[in-house]
Amino acid sequence: MDAIDRSWRLSILAILAGMLLTIGVLAFVVAPLVNNTTPGLSAFTVICRAIGLPVGKAPTAQTARAVPASQVAWTAPQFAVLAHADVSAGANLAQATCVACHAADGTSADPSIPRLAGQSAFAIYKQLEDFKSGARGNEVMTQVVAALEPKQMGDLAAYYAGLTRHDLDAAHPSFAGPEIESLVLRGDAQRALPPCAACHSAGSGGPIETPSLTGQNADYVAAQLKAFADGGRHNDVFRRMRAIAAKLSAHEMALLGAYYTTPH
Repeated sequence: MDAIDRSWRLSILAILAGMLLTIGVLAFVVAPLVNNTTPGLSAFTVICRAIGLPVGKAPTAQTARAVPASQVAWTAPQFAVLAHADVSAGANLAQATCVACHAADGTSADPSIPRLAGQSAFAIYKQLEDFKSGARGNEVMTQVVAALEPKQMGDLAAYYAGLTRHDLDAAHPSFAGPEIESLVLRGDAQRALPPCAACHSAGSGGPIETPSLTGQNADYVAAQLKAFADGGRHNDVFRRMRAIAAKLSAHEMALLGAYYTTPH
């Protein structure tokens, strides 16, 4: 009987030892390796750290460089800048700083440059602020706005907003086709695309900084849509335009540019 009891005790101890060994392997070898989310650590280092041995150096954290977001929040001081803007001062500043690219009347014919005449003062002011903060990148504009104070930006915005934007070719309006017109006026529910007119038509009630697109250079509109789509431009509040542009084809972007060159 003693021999049988001893045999059973040894068997039970062996089973318990096996279970403990299995649990230990799972807890300190398999689980750490499977759940390791820290790049740069070898399997040996992971296992050693799991059992409490300080082996190996912690890898250097890899962090992406933060991209500045638009800092224009439409606070009372920013509203005050535009409310008290000096159009005459803006005209003088535009003559000294802006006419080389945007022309004296703010209706540049260069297809890569936006036409500013008749643009929303809020839209112009926001873009100038974004160029200055780095939220929007452009080598030329970054240099231009570097020395501008908020009041000067407000003066420029008010000046250009007060000019008249003439149609690029009123005698031969662009025809973008019924599909693009439907996209502008009704959107595309299948792609969760809202109509462009919901924000960009006159009196639509869209965000206050929404730019006017009618009479804009077609190439410029298409280029900005592409920039939003690929992330090259990222100063849209709440990623509105990036989310929309990412769902458009290059052909649609070009046709939208053509659609907005003339009044509708």
